[in-house]
Amino acid sequence: MYKNLAATLVAACFFLSAVQAQTPAQTSAKSPAKSTEPIKAGFVYVSPITEAGWTKQHDEGRKAVEKALGDQVKTTFVADVPEGADAERVIRDLAQQGNQIIFTPSFGYMEPTLKVAKEFPNVKFESVTGFKTASNVAASNARYYEGRYLAGIAAGRMTQTNVAGYVAGFPIPEVLQGINAFTLGMRSVNPKATVKVVWLNVWFDPPKEREAAMALFNQEVDVIAFHTGSTAVMAAAQERGKMAVAYHSDMRKIGPDAQIIAVTHQWGDYYAARVKAAMSGTWASGSVWGGVKDGMIRVGDFGPKVPKKVQDEIVAKQKAVGAGKLFPFAGPIMDNEGNVVLPAGQSLSDAQILGMNYLVQGVVGKVSR
Repeated sequence: MYKNLAATLVAACFFLSAVQAQTPAQTSAKSPAKSTEPIKAGFVYVSPITEAGWTKQHDEGRKAVEKALGDQVKTTFVADVPEGADAERVIRDLAQQGNQIIFTPSFGYMEPTLKVAKEFPNVKFESVTGFKTASNVAASNARYYEGRYLAGIAAGRMTQTNVAGYVAGFPIPEVLQGINAFTLGMRSVNPKATVKVVWLNVWFDPPKEREAAMALFNQEVDVIAFHTGSTAVMAAAQERGKMAVAYHSDMRKIGPDAQIIAVTHQWGDYYAARVKAAMSGTWASGSVWGGVKDGMIRVGDFGPKVPKKVQDEIVAKQKAVGAGKLFPFAGPIMDNEGNVVLPAGQSLSDAQILGMNYLVQGVVGKVSR
């Protein structure tokens, strides 16, 4: 996850220049070399491991590594580590403990990762959502906006009030991409739809997330999405009899009646491929920005309220996104202040997406600074 706007705007340029036409499956085509000792892989998590959410998905990725490699790997993790000095200490500890590859999935871990990497040149580091690389530091991220667009289509089909809500962490490009893609997807099937945004300026604060959701439900919102780290918004939707789009994980256990669809992050294949590469000596630094096509983003896990016709529509459009036939940010696009962002017949470039700093037409709210 990202932490601040200025750093992330700069990230657009740096990350774009590093993104390669590389998929998780391509990170290591060779089988890992056999060793008498298992490779040690460490993971650092920014929040506790809850039943679902951001950290849960990364821990599922860690478990996928164990499943893929068995006794050839030994994993360890440290959870609920704040970004900053604490993260640097934990990352250094993992390196000193002999971990040969360390995954740090939070934007605020990027600088601590780079600093520790200089001290341990023989250790491989994976900066997830970071954009800076080094000879022993790779960067990776997912095209979350692709899933958001598809979820918006589902929300547009399901809403009765034509008003959706969005509980958002920080007003940085990654989050703005999601809000905008969700709104564009929703309005592609329901032009009357609007999306009301509440900014929290925090990633993980269940009481605050719940409070924001409840406030939105009091403003005609009958379907809600969120970009925060817990399940609080889904739980609030279940309590109020509203609909919600799950994020990071499938949250039907928390909102069996509320969830209409989930946008899930799939890190397992990427993590396993990178550990295999470290084992076989083929690991190399670089940047990956993968989406539906690469299996890093998926929508599905439909709730009982969603008609089969809508489910089939989303499945078909997900295939179109993966095949490059449907692009969420295709013109015409206007911002919510009436300015033309992109004319008809054009699509936003990766650089424009990575540097996004506005809200599209249909969003009720401002980019909080």
